[in-house]
Amino acid sequence: MILFLTSSPCVIGAERAILNPANGFVDRLRAALPANPKCLFISSDPDSYSMNDGFGAEMAEAFEEAGMEFSGYAVLDGRNAVFAQPLIWASDLIILGGGHLPTMNEFLLNIDLPELIADFQGVVMGISAGSMNCAERVYAQPEEPGESSPGFPRFLPGLGLTDTNILPHYQQVKDNILDEKRLYEDITFADSMGECFLAMPDGSYIYSDSEDELLCGEGYLIEDGQIRQISEEGDELIL
Repeated sequence: MILFLTSSPCVIGAERAILNPANGFVDRLRAALPANPKCLFISSDPDSYSMNDGFGAEMAEAFEEAGMEFSGYAVLDGRNAVFAQPLIWASDLIILGGGHLPTMNEFLLNIDLPELIADFQGVVMGISAGSMNCAERVYAQPEEPGESSPGFPRFLPGLGLTDTNILPHYQQVKDNILDEKRLYEDITFADSMGECFLAMPDGSYIYSDSEDELLCGEGYLIEDGQIRQISEEGDELIL
């Protein structure tokens, strides 16, 4: 299995979905995929059928424009969850969509995805919450009102594809206020005591194969209430 764990795979601010070539992402993705791959989009919200279909169509167009036209693709959500196993086995590329992390986590566990994907031999690309859910033990960074409360589950079982806890969209959310608290300084830093998180801006990603796990692009390590930059744009850092 080859992993591409992104904050976002697309160019920031573009009017349509365009794969971001920064930090060698498109070239590395193209090299990892067979010609005309079969793709499966796994939804972050099993009940948002229209959104899921729209996302699948947008990503298919973005891949085609980048020279990676799909020979077929399917969307996996609540409509066809019982067919998760054959859909996964028939795919060369699995894309785990972005959205609300706990909602997606519940869906992935309900369809037994940790077991179904464990022996997958193709390429897995995560987007935002999809990337976060790839961890063995997922840090659910609060994002919606009320989620900063002590009763909100901070750690959830994940897919077990990586040990790295990714915090996406760092450039967008680093100054956010949630429930009258600073998202990073008051919430995430406190949660990092005894833990280690990797904050990534859009355009950065993790590439993982059977040999190495690389942070490609800018990244920040959050550990024991402290943050430090560990890589810059254009860097490749072995994790």
